[in-house]
Amino acid sequence: MSEIEKISEKPAEKTEGSLITKLEEEGDIAADYLEGLLDITDLDGDIDIDVENDRASLAIMGGKLNHLVGHEGEVLDALQELTRLAVQTATGDRSRLMLDIDGYRAGRKSELRQLAKESAEEVTSTKNSMKLAPMNAFERKIIHDTIQTLGLSSESEGEDPDRCVIIFPA
Repeated sequence: MSEIEKISEKPAEKTEGSLITKLEEEGDIAADYLEGLLDITDLDGDIDIDVENDRASLAIMGGKLNHLVGHEGEVLDALQELTRLAVQTATGDRSRLMLDIDGYRAGRKSELRQLAKESAEEVTSTKNSMKLAPMNAFERKIIHDTIQTLGLSSESEGEDPDRCVIIFPA
């Protein structure tokens, strides 16, 4: 039996376990990087590491960290990209980790789910499609996932930073 055949015969459980191990490693690398940034800037914060939706997820809580979120999460998005680059440099693999600071993304998810529900109700009652305001990829994904669970369809249109979601009636 060749080496390729041996690899392809691994049970799915081992593959899933290795993915979780890889994501936990990403989380540890990212946490070390973020701790270094917090130390340099003399900011306090507790870092929580998790694995969520097949990606490493980090949350920094505590202290006065609102300025690390920025206007509409712009600074948070930049810090997330820098952290992803730090992980990629260490592992050689592209990272899809998510970073949250002081619950900003968690709160934003809730707002976006509510927006999607209200928009879906309007699309259902008027039977007309609806185009939402431009959003980043994180925000569009929340809208798409929520719309799908409500039994409607949606798609993204346009180019970043003006890419938006269109919701279609059933």
